[in-house]
Amino acid sequence: MPAYLFDVRSCGLEQGGHRMAKNLKMASQKAARPRLPPWFRTKLPSGTQQAMFNETMDAVKDNQLHTVCQEAKCPNIHDCWSSGDATFMIAGKECTRGCRFCAVGTRKTPPPLDVNEPRQLADAVESMNLRHAVITVVNRDDLDDSAADHYKQCLAAVAERCPDVSLELLCSDLAGDLNDLAHLLEDSPLLVFAHNVECVPRLDSIVRDPRASFEQSLSILREAKRLRPDMLTKSSLMVGVGETDDEIVEAMQLLRDVGVDLLTIGQYLAPSKNHLAIDRFPEPEMYDIWAQKAIEMGFSGVASGPLVRSSYKAGLLMRKTLDENNTEEMPGAYVLVQPKPTNQHALMPSHGEVQQ
Repeated sequence: MPAYLFDVRSCGLEQGGHRMAKNLKMASQKAARPRLPPWFRTKLPSGTQQAMFNETMDAVKDNQLHTVCQEAKCPNIHDCWSSGDATFMIAGKECTRGCRFCAVGTRKTPPPLDVNEPRQLADAVESMNLRHAVITVVNRDDLDDSAADHYKQCLAAVAERCPDVSLELLCSDLAGDLNDLAHLLEDSPLLVFAHNVECVPRLDSIVRDPRASFEQSLSILREAKRLRPDMLTKSSLMVGVGETDDEIVEAMQLLRDVGVDLLTIGQYLAPSKNHLAIDRFPEPEMYDIWAQKAIEMGFSGVASGPLVRSSYKAGLLMRKTLDENNTEEMPGAYVLVQPKPTNQHALMPSHGEVQQ
């Protein structure tokens, strides 16, 4: 495993009145793993929900697919799978990067891409009778195009087989290559293009792999909106990795400044003792405050809550953003949307509104 996976660095005093950040530790360095607050209690599925959970698991296994639900040890797996929702992870189950928060395996040179994956993915989506499919990826820095063409083939295969299923891609930063991004998005059937900044800018070097940065992520999101103003863009922030409340708001504004439409905010949970330790547990009411601020900034929709993840109930956030009559709810989260426009294109800022 790369040495930098365990490299914990200190931060100095930040300008603007921010507190001095302490050295963030790995979970194994804490005297005792912190007890989860009571609002993290979830129920396991039973009865009909258990049957749906089993069907989802069977569909994943039968098509030899990977899901971020499993690989990233998502705490919402029982809730999502018992509802027939799943987030598929393509381009392998090992990432070329070693972010200190992530449970996905890391490897300098993962196995070659599976040429059968587009078909297998389409088979799975078709068999699960989904309304909205979220497809996420691992970073593939070992490939010249960071696997952009493979992502494109997978999306096209699903769209051809299941034209009524709305598609969302949670994409890598493609090593910052805007030409690869342009190839990926050209004639893409995507309704939502998502890329996560993960943490506030000050914590990049502590939380993320050295090849990732807030600014590089912003450039991908900015260019995606410029190339496809008809498409919703989305990003996500974790809390509990050493940030301040003010820094969360500042990061939100930076995302909105490049035209991001949808935002999710959720609590970081350390997947193991070898990952970054949890810094804090904001009270649930704080997530409501962030959600309100996001709407004031002009985000089209926001899901904010301790158990919220970028892909958790992603179709619900999209549908509520686009449909003024939607009454679906996301358990344990504040979901707010702008006063409803009359059509999807009204959600999108013009090119002039997106900072270049």
